[in-house]
Amino acid sequence: MNADDILAADAAHVWHPYAAVGATPFGVVTGAEGVRLEFADGTVAIDAMSSWWAAIHGYRNPTLDAAAIDQLGRAAHVMFGGLTHEPGVTLATRLAAMTGLDHVFFADSGSVSVEVALKMALQFQRGTGHPERTRFVTIAGGYHGDTFGAMSVCDPISGMHSMFTDVLRQQTFLPRPPAGLDVDIAAWSTECASILDGLDDVAAIIIEPVLQGAGGMYIYPPAAVRWLAEQASDRGWLLVLDEIATGFFRLGETSFAFERVGVRPDIVCVGKALSGGYLSLAATMCTREVSDGIDASESGVLMHGPTYMANPLACAVANASLELLATHDVPDRIRAIETGLTSGLAPARGIPGVADVRTLGAVGVIQLEHPVDLPSATRAALDHGVWIRPFGHLIYAMPPFITSPADVEQIAVAMLAAAKASAA
Repeated sequence: MNADDILAADAAHVWHPYAAVGATPFGVVTGAEGVRLEFADGTVAIDAMSSWWAAIHGYRNPTLDAAAIDQLGRAAHVMFGGLTHEPGVTLATRLAAMTGLDHVFFADSGSVSVEVALKMALQFQRGTGHPERTRFVTIAGGYHGDTFGAMSVCDPISGMHSMFTDVLRQQTFLPRPPAGLDVDIAAWSTECASILDGLDDVAAIIIEPVLQGAGGMYIYPPAAVRWLAEQASDRGWLLVLDEIATGFFRLGETSFAFERVGVRPDIVCVGKALSGGYLSLAATMCTREVSDGIDASESGVLMHGPTYMANPLACAVANASLELLATHDVPDRIRAIETGLTSGLAPARGIPGVADVRTLGAVGVIQLEHPVDLPSATRAALDHGVWIRPFGHLIYAMPPFITSPADVEQIAVAMLAAAKASAA
């Protein structure tokens, strides 16, 4: 099909994320290489989104391509029920070594990995003699996925799933911590403690550490994560960290945000960048204490099992991706991206209608005082050779880790143009 035929068929049959049927895409992608997308009309644009934060090594990476081709010559998929295979075992071993969490449960997507984490917490509490502990505590502003369990711990008021609040399990939401990395949390923690005191039905606290992603690219103090970890430990609850967006160096300095914070989580969810953006793959990891508690529950097993669990093709590519992370100086690359975004986005503070500008690791954000004019902002960025996907009040970038300083500068220029177009 040519581009016009593709768009016509798309309008007739395809549903895109968070869009109405028939919504017109901004372009037809025909190829990608490095950090650039190629469109049917000849446009070439830097992908400042890393394909929704996943393609951290860019496109057509020769190491990842070779891993996929090699695995295709062996087996693209085999069920994980009652069988095992080298790519899955190797990946689980790598993830356990990276996180210090003993056991790895593979899932299809980030949302499913959160569902698994919630089940783990519930079964752990049942297996350790606390079946009454069925509630989850989280903080306002969070986002954990689109499935029902995950939606229940997303922000019920300002989140994108607020229309489902009446049919979701009611969880306990603490106020959002104050913004910034080094701000004082005394008043916040006092308010939170008054909410937590007296709760006797909580299975776990679940949060995105340091950076809330789709809930607003909101940066909050590591001290708040540490405080919540202490509360969970003191009260016999589990600590679940959703690192689907923050894992694998996205925030710089460390592989995972929990290392930066200095806490020991009981359960961690990862996804997105796990397979370098090649195939859908996620994982839920837990400590031996958690798995022992689940073993002691009435079922004696963790009650979940996706059809494509530990897909060998995805696991083989994920192993190659982790090898690239281990052999390249990723923290230096992230620091260079952060420096470029910080300086490049600084002029946005002078644009009318801009409420805030912030960066952390390979994340750069321009927050407006009003909702972004999505068509105008996106078109303005494309006119500057950059693909972005703003949402809500945010124009943001989470570029691939291989993005050069010159390309980071171009991304910043495009984001400034998008902010101006949306403010007009």
